[in-house]
Amino acid sequence: MLARLYFWTMAQASAPHALWVLAAVAFIESSVFPIPPDVLMIPMILARPRRAWLIALVATAASVLGGLLGYGIGYFFYDSLGQPVLEALGKADSMTAFNERFNGVGFWAVLIAGLTPFPYKVITIMSGWTAMPLSTFVITSILARAGRFFIVAALLRAFGAPIRDFIERRLGLVFTVFVALLLGGFLLVRYL
Repeated sequence: MLARLYFWTMAQASAPHALWVLAAVAFIESSVFPIPPDVLMIPMILARPRRAWLIALVATAASVLGGLLGYGIGYFFYDSLGQPVLEALGKADSMTAFNERFNGVGFWAVLIAGLTPFPYKVITIMSGWTAMPLSTFVITSILARAGRFFIVAALLRAFGAPIRDFIERRLGLVFTVFVALLLGGFLLVRYL
């Protein structure tokens, strides 16, 4: 199933309506779709490097809007199903403590998930589930998704086709290492 979705997504990159397909994929990837918009962005930018910034902007806007859908899913699912189940099990108090801990680091959770290959949809739904302040969620989502998509666009625009292999195989690892170093630096500063 994933292979079929991947090949369908790749075929859409050269279609005349590719920007609309990119917007749709970026939107639903933020809450349910398993294939990231980068898969469409890469061939689209390679085909038309002058449109790199527009492509990155469309992916960013649609992804953040889709993130709001994921937030809504988490928020409304928890209220209608999660909370009553936790109350029946006598665990409502521990959920409150978990929510406070998650929301205490929520900015970083959304930023990391938005920049790295970690499934962004997990954090969008979790952010709604824990009732993270919507403004924190939206601002961080914009920073993270714009950072990710504009970096991909800049690399492709600057280096062209040879960078495609690098992006597809190693960029997720580079972002993950960068975020780990960044967080490690903050922890060192905090505890030293």
